[in-house]
Amino acid sequence: MPFPTDFDGSLANASFRYLLKYGILCVIFADMDSNLVVRALGALAHESRLAVFRTLVVAGPDGMAAGEIAQQLGIAPSSLSFHLKDLSHAALVTARQEGRYVFYSANFEAMNGLIGFLTENCCAGAPCAASGPSNGCTGAA
Repeated sequence: MPFPTDFDGSLANASFRYLLKYGILCVIFADMDSNLVVRALGALAHESRLAVFRTLVVAGPDGMAAGEIAQQLGIAPSSLSFHLKDLSHAALVTARQEGRYVFYSANFEAMNGLIGFLTENCCAGAPCAASGPSNGCTGAA
């Protein structure tokens, strides 16, 4: 993936220096589509969807079966289906079929991209708490 760029298409020097300094494993999507960012934030702005997403983050890359999520959070299956659809449309959750079960996983790349988008120009490029050393979250145990 390319390095983040400024609006004029040039390499974002601050982001490049940050990547070099901390050796981040996940590419920060500074040029992430603002419509996708709005959809992601909107999806997470609901209490149940936020709980589902956080549960899937804890579950890691293997994810969880829909029934297990519903049982753990006490959400009706029809409501859960609606919430998972919204999270999927926001690219925050992926689904995979295994036999008769559907397993959902958090999209860690999208999560890290969203965090990167929100903190890209934090403190005008000066070191701050939001730009401390981090290897990013890959979802790997």
